[in-house]
Amino acid sequence: MGSTVIEFRTGIAPLDRHRVWRWLSDDSYWARSIPWTLFDSACDGSLCFGLYDAERIVAFARVITDTATFAWLCDVYVDPGWRSRGLGKLLIDRVMADDRLQHLRRWGLATADAHGLYARHGFAPADASRHMEKVDRELYARLTSPGDCPG
Repeated sequence: MGSTVIEFRTGIAPLDRHRVWRWLSDDSYWARSIPWTLFDSACDGSLCFGLYDAERIVAFARVITDTATFAWLCDVYVDPGWRSRGLGKLLIDRVMADDRLQHLRRWGLATADAHGLYARHGFAPADASRHMEKVDRELYARLTSPGDCPG
């Protein structure tokens, strides 16, 4: 990171939210084509976290939680121009240290390629005999239309 000062922030401003939506809808494997309205609503119902270089967001994570018993960590993303600088580790370290998330019994997440990042914080493969899910991986593609995109 050199002399760059990276700042951790909670919450996400509207302009930053649009930038993160572009990252996820255009570049991620898990939220490709997510309509703006769904992502915007998801942020409203979640704890959002970001790393910033001055006023520009360079990394993002979202936590869905009741802040009492359970949290789901998702949408962890580092801007491609900022990767390989330890920002993913820094972001997850700060998210996991958030005061609102210290007394949770269960955390969940899904990842195809960052197991080591999360293992540092005690995440391990789930018990397949207990964990169930229902996933519609084509939903966003069916919902997306040009009218879903802001300005």
